[in-house]
Amino acid sequence: MKFLIAVALLVIVYLGARALLDEWKSVQSTPERGAPPALDVAPAAPARADPLPGMPPHLEDSLEAARRQGAAALRTWLRQNRAQVQDPRLADIELDYVLLVAGRNFGEAREVFAAVQARTPPESPVYPRIKKLEKTYR
Repeated sequence: MKFLIAVALLVIVYLGARALLDEWKSVQSTPERGAPPALDVAPAAPARADPLPGMPPHLEDSLEAARRQGAAALRTWLRQNRAQVQDPRLADIELDYVLLVAGRNFGEAREVFAAVQARTPPESPVYPRIKKLEKTYR
């Protein structure tokens, strides 16, 4: 009798482990819902109909190219051109960078967001966007 109970338990454990392994394989093979695709090139931010003031027109093309190439390229662009760009456009570009880098380095995204938030007054045209992102990056 003990032998039959032991065999039954082993069969149950085997079937349970097999079902768990099958479930694990199915979870690994399907992408997670709601998660952004893991791409090296991030999608470009939507272009504004009326660009914010504070940036010379000759930098527009290089900014768009940097946005298309992703967070690393936008970070490099910001380092190279920060002196030529002023708020509110600088704040808007940095918020785009926050959204692009958040998937890879959330700590850096929070730091950049805090810097933008600290220097942006409530009457700025970028302030509503900051309020939208505030709960996520606080």
